[in-house]
Formats: sequence, structure tokens, C-alpha cells
Amino acid sequence: MVGKKKVGVLLSLVLSISLFGGCSKSQGTTSSLKDKKVVKIGISQIVEHPALDAARKGFVDALKEKGYEDGKNIKIDYQNSQGDMQTSQNIAQNFVSNKEDLIFAIGTPSAQSAFNATKNIPIVITAVTDPVKSGLAKSMEKPQTNVTGTSDKTPMKEQFKLLKTLIPKAKNIGIMYNTSERNSEIQLKDAEVISKEFNLNVISTGITNVNDIPQSLNSIIGKIDALYLITDNTVASSIPLLTNICYSKNIPIFGGEKAHVVSGAIATIGIDYYKLGVQTGEIAVKIINGNIPQEIPFTTLKDMELVINEDAIKKLNIQVPKDVLEKAEKVKGGVK
Repeated sequence: MVGKKKVGVLLSLVLSISLFGGCSKSQGTTSSLKDKKVVKIGISQIVEHPALDAARKGFVDALKEKGYEDGKNIKIDYQNSQGDMQTSQNIAQNFVSNKEDLIFAIGTPSAQSAFNATKNIPIVITAVTDPVKSGLAKSMEKPQTNVTGTSDKTPMKEQFKLLKTLIPKAKNIGIMYNTSERNSEIQLKDAEVISKEFNLNVISTGITNVNDIPQSLNSIIGKIDALYLITDNTVASSIPLLTNICYSKNIPIFGGEKAHVVSGAIATIGIDYYKLGVQTGEIAVKIINGNIPQEIPFTTLKDMELVINEDAIKKLNIQVPKDVLEKAEKVKGGVK
């Protein structure tokens, strides 16, 4: 009896030590980052194109503004998977193996790869339209996972309104999307609903990589009055190709965000990814300073920009109402 009693006491003691030790380790995951001489940050970007590059720059600039500079008190390991999902998963697993203190994931596939690889390392994300539907968080207000950050959800209703203002006779709009990217499927479904408010009909075409784009676009170009670009990473990396095909057929392209217009689309009311990156960097600083991602709300960029590409509207001979033109930021380029 005495022996059993001693064993019971010892077991209770071991469990108590394990419990409190585990809690201490869990709580120290983020709160101890600010006390480290160098905080290791892994950056995973799904593909290289202007919008995502701008988001990454904004993130790094925000950290520097708050006193965290690469090579001094933080060490950044930047990796780009060039649109390959297996590479994205490998990058995430390597970050875990290397014991990064924080992961910054740019784009839905990169965010999902990071989340699948770790439930312990804090993950800050951007360029993800809907973190909840993408399976990264329980809610936008309180993630309840190790993931938080910013959403690049675009003001689609305002964009369709602008499209109808510039192309009043438009009836059918084309949307190209990557069938393997959850982010793109969500946007397509939103577009199919919102377009009805403006008597627009969505004609969609799916792709799996950039090589599919010419054939896919040519399959719908004779049926559409305009091409609308959602924030699909594969599509965004191929805008020069899209403008060459569409503009040769006098088909205008509307952007889902500013970088699309800078690259050749005629107009957008959208977000500035650099500013979104800055906002994301500020969230990362909160985590470094001891806040936990589980309780940091996701945010969106509230300041939307009206942007018009003067070269594109001139090439397509589009008449922009004076009041719209006066409000717009004007850019040039991306049009042959």
C-alpha cells in the first residue's frame, strides 16, 4: 500500500512538472522573441510578381521602421517557390527544421503550406483573400490558430461598377483562374454573385499553370467584352501575355489591384500591396513583442485606390468620364 502511495505521489509530481513546464514553453514561444539577440524570420512567397514583391518589401520596411533590421537584430531567410506547390511545402518544412522564430507567408498556397508544417511557430500571412475559407483560422476576428495577418480581399462591387462606367455596353466578362488555388476559387464564386447586380455574365476559364494561358484565353476571347483579373498569382505573373492577346482583339482588361494596372490593365479600384505589406509587418512586430497570433485579428486595407493606365485607355480608345479621371492616380506602361 505504501509503495503504491509513493508511486502515485511521484506520478502526480511528474505530471505537475510536465504540465507547468509545457505551459511555460508554450507561453514563451512568442513572448521571448523580443529578448532574443537575433529573431529568425522565414519568408515564403508563392511566386514572383509585382504585387507580392511589393508586399514583401512593405513587410521588411515596416520591421525596419520599428527597429528590426535584417543583418542586425533579425535574420531573414527569403524563399520563393516559383508557383510550385511541392517546393512551397518543402520551404515550409525547412523553416520548421531550421527552427525559425516566425514565418511570413505571401500568397494562399504558401500560407497553407506553412500552416500544414507547423502549429507552433507563429505565422503571419498576406495576399490571402479569405483565411477562414482557406482553412487557416477559425474567424477573422479571433484566429484561434498560430496564423494571423492581412487579407487582400478586393472591393469587387466597386470594381464592377467602374467596369460598367468605362464600358457601359459590357455584358460578358471573362475571368481566368488557377483551378488548384483556393484563393482564386473563392474570388470566382464572389464574382459570379456580384456580377449579377450589374447585369454582367461571368465566363470563366481554368488554368493550372502559365503554359495554359494562351489556349485558355483564346477559348473565351470571342465571347467576352472585357477580361477581369482576380488576384490570382499565376494570372498576375502573366499580364504582359494577357495584354498582348486581349488588346490585339480590342478587349479591355480590368485589374483587381494596382499592380495589374501598372503592368497594363486599364483601371482598378483596388489595394496597394506595398501598404498591405507594411500593415502585415506591423502585425509581425506585435508578435515579436509578445502578442500571440491566436488573438490578433486579421485586417484588410481600408484605403482603396482608383488607378488608371493612360497608355492602355489611349490604345483602346476608351473615354473616361472627367470626374473619374480627376480622382484617379494615373500610371503609364505595360502596353505595347
